[in-house]
Parts: sequence; structure tokens; C-alpha cells
Amino acid sequence: MLTPEEWVRQHFSYFLVEEKKYPISLIAIEKQLSINNIQKRSDILVFNNKGEPDIIVECKAPSVTINQSTFDQIARYNLKLKANFLVVTNGLHHFYCKMDFENETYIFLKDLPSYN
Repeated sequence: MLTPEEWVRQHFSYFLVEEKKYPISLIAIEKQLSINNIQKRSDILVFNNKGEPDIIVECKAPSVTINQSTFDQIARYNLKLKANFLVVTNGLHHFYCKMDFENETYIFLKDLPSYN
């Protein structure tokens, strides 16, 4: 069913493949993960060539305001996944972050880097 969140997920996946040139073979949709024995799913997970998580994307419906709790959600996922980049989008507003693991924080970016 094409929910508003699914619409955002499909369009952002298209953006990753067509605009940023990430190979579709490195992209997983609704990848299941276990956090503190609770099953969760990342909306979009992009792996690097070594099969390691590189980008986590959290998609919200366009009517959902992106706030600190949205970033807290994706940060919890990243405690497990250790991806280099975090993306939060509602289809209208996109926030891109690069992880700074040494200082345990993230740095906001203007854009997501293209695939190397």
C-alpha cells in the first residue's frame, strides 16, 4: 500500500540510485535489526562495497515534522549499525549528517555525497 511514508521511501530510493549513483544492489529497504532484543527496521540502509552499513535513511510522511525525537530514533539504530551517514527526510525537508564517532556526535551536511 502506498502510504505517505512509503511514497517518501520510494522517492528517496530513486534519488539515491538515479542522482547519487548508488548501486541498487547495495540498497536494502526495511532492513530488520535487533536493538536491545526488540525488532526494528531501518527504512533504507545503504551498504559500502565491503558489505558494511554506510548510510541509514529514516523516512517520515510529509505531514510529519522532523524533530529531535526523529534524530534520536536514527541515532539509536546507528548504535547498532555504525553507519557513516544518517539521513532523515519527510520528502519535503532532508537532513544529512556525517558521523563523528570520536566525539560521539554528528555533523550536519548540505548534501549527501555521491557514490564513489
